[in-house]
Amino acid sequence: MKHITLFPHLPGVLCGLALSLPSHAAACAAAVPDSLPRLRVGGYGEMVYTRNFFSDNIYRYQNPARYASDPSHARVDLPHAVLNLSYDFGRGWKFNTEIEFEHGGTGGSYEQEYEEGGEWEQEREQGGEVAIEQFWLEKRFAPAFHVRAGHIIVPVGLTNARHEPLNYFGVYRPEGESRVLPCTWHSTGVSLWGTAGRFRYEAMAVAGLNALNFSRDNWVQGGSQSPFEYSVANRLGFAARVDYRPSPSLRLGLSGYFGESMHNSSPNDLSGTDELGNPKKYSHLRGTVAIAALDFTFRSGPWRMSGSADYGHLSDAAAISQVKKNLVSNNAPTDKSFVGEAAYALGLEAGYDLFSAFPRHDGREQLYVFARYDQSDSYIPATGMQDYAQTLRRTLTAGLNYYPLPQIAVKAQYAHTWLRGALNNEPSVSLGIVYQGYFL
Repeated sequence: MKHITLFPHLPGVLCGLALSLPSHAAACAAAVPDSLPRLRVGGYGEMVYTRNFFSDNIYRYQNPARYASDPSHARVDLPHAVLNLSYDFGRGWKFNTEIEFEHGGTGGSYEQEYEEGGEWEQEREQGGEVAIEQFWLEKRFAPAFHVRAGHIIVPVGLTNARHEPLNYFGVYRPEGESRVLPCTWHSTGVSLWGTAGRFRYEAMAVAGLNALNFSRDNWVQGGSQSPFEYSVANRLGFAARVDYRPSPSLRLGLSGYFGESMHNSSPNDLSGTDELGNPKKYSHLRGTVAIAALDFTFRSGPWRMSGSADYGHLSDAAAISQVKKNLVSNNAPTDKSFVGEAAYALGLEAGYDLFSAFPRHDGREQLYVFARYDQSDSYIPATGMQDYAQTLRRTLTAGLNYYPLPQIAVKAQYAHTWLRGALNNEPSVSLGIVYQGYFL
């Protein structure tokens, strides 16, 4: 995130007070480095209004003609409000945490009441979620070798690697990647990362995805979420990312993920053996998830461009779909829809700063006109599985981004989504205000 300082003299004032106590003098002197302050507080947030010019009836895809003339509907939302806190302890040790409030609400958790026959119960007062998106300790041994442990971002795909709102033009995060991948993808594990010349790498092992939360409309997105007070880690996932900068203006990225997802739920009663010692019916299912992603960003003068291509494959998709449909309790914290054998997402956007065309423009304010194209399919079925037309989406978005300051943007866009066959298209207009930066 971009750095701003609202209270530049605060560390010195606090140290001046502490120096009156001899026991704190040495600690305070060591706590204030010559350049970057050790304590940093920042964050980002989004406020959004959208008017959708299509039906919001849940049966609009089953009977499109019936709902073609439905009135439009509008929404206001706080998609993300994030508070970031980091502290450099010195000698290469650093702590970072990020607390995210999604949609202005609070989440809930499931519990299995064994006194009531194993029935699942959930309490929720308001939609939305409060989650710790990052919580890690890091040790720096050299620029090319850092070790990070805790709850960390899984940087697979462009949006996960650069998910803050000033990194893309749209009012919402890019539709394609945010439909088929966890977004923002965060999990608990261990990461190794570093920089060497024009390269930056990161490799990690984290808690694996849960196949019982995969879905038709969002592929493996729900697999990173846990409805419990813990994350199940019967299976591990492995992710990696490499970024290369051939020039200061251009960055190229390659990322991927691999891991089994079946039997990564709680209770784990679909694997192992039965009372006779025979393997259970579904013990052989692996649900191996493999994802590969390419992306780039380009900035030069008044031009900004970015693009991404993601493809993923899930083994045993047909069998997992049947398990989800037939064996999972109706009130269990899982998804009962079918899941595709594969999914993909493509995205490309470009913007031009209109203010740069004026000779007297000093660069303090910017006005970008932009266009973006997204295409994705969250459900590519295996042989013999039912297909669904609404999972293939093509969206063209155009609009303006006004930056009165580098840390603030006012966004406006028109988006039009085309669906297959006789399904109704989905146009919309959206307005948003976002901020991003460090305050202290």
